Amino acid sequence: MKQKILFIDTVHSILEERLVQMGYACEHDYNSSKTTIEQKIKNYVGIVIRSRFSIDNCFLDKAENLKFIARSGAGLENIDVAYAEKKGVKVINSPEGNKDAVGEHAIGMLLMMFNKLKQGDAQVRQGIWDREANRGLELAGKTVGIIGYGNMGSALAKKLIGFDCNVIAYDKYKVRGWGLEVGSWADEVSLEELKAKATIISIHLPLTEETQHYVDANFIASCKKPFYLINTARGNHVNTFDLVEGLKSGKVLGACLDVLEFESNAFDLEGIDNETFNYLKQAENVILSPHVAGWTNESYEKLSTFLADKIEKEFNS
Repeated sequence: MKQKILFIDTVHSILEERLVQMGYACEHDYNSSKTTIEQKIKNYVGIVIRSRFSIDNCFLDKAENLKFIARSGAGLENIDVAYAEKKGVKVINSPEGNKDAVGEHAIGMLLMMFNKLKQGDAQVRQGIWDREANRGLELAGKTVGIIGYGNMGSALAKKLIGFDCNVIAYDKYKVRGWGLEVGSWADEVSLEELKAKATIISIHLPLTEETQHYVDANFIASCKKPFYLINTARGNHVNTFDLVEGLKSGKVLGACLDVLEFESNAFDLEGIDNETFNYLKQAENVILSPHVAGWTNESYEKLSTFLADKIEKEFNS
């Protein structure tokens, strides 16, 4: 009898095609509750998920025969990784699959803000040609500070070099000296130096207790000069109320936000602070997008391809 894999979320079909070639039987359940899936999870050796619900110790205790969890994407905050590993379950993700999409999206949002394309487009559609009010800024020569220099941060750095930016980066979890490695696109700096020099700060961190509200009033105050903020990682990295206060005071010059802390796992706006969100919606120096930085046609396929490669190497080599 073939070993079975359960797809809890939809992903690109290439993953299932590759798994079938490896000899697995694939089944799908995109609608049942977590409780219902827990009742049958012992029948599967693998699960494929994005972020529909959390994989906690209760779920893992019932997954008696589980060998791996394949998370399509980068973030693992919805999976109890430590407990899974304790149970002998391999947790596999695919941040390589959407790193280029995230880097391009971050630059696209930044260029949109610097060149005032949002308001310029709206004005031209109304027959208004106000050139002076829409005079923009150039990205060339700006110092961009990247916090978190993994797949996403390094991909953004590589692209920024082509815009003649000065790219600096801080990563608490990398061994010191990584900036001297071949292929590094950023200069390694301390967090203090980054806060002193950066005109633009881009967040590329996993979501943990330590990085919850990483950008808050204290962070903003500790930056030596006004700066632009980019967040394409997780909404909860930024205390939105504090960000709005920073925008009002001018310490934060503008914000590009692909993610908001109001999002739930189902990508709606849950428990939203209307006053805070209304400010973001109306601010001309804020660019918003619906958590799609890593969500391109190309990345959709690459996310599944990288997962398939890793599963094949780990379990079918």
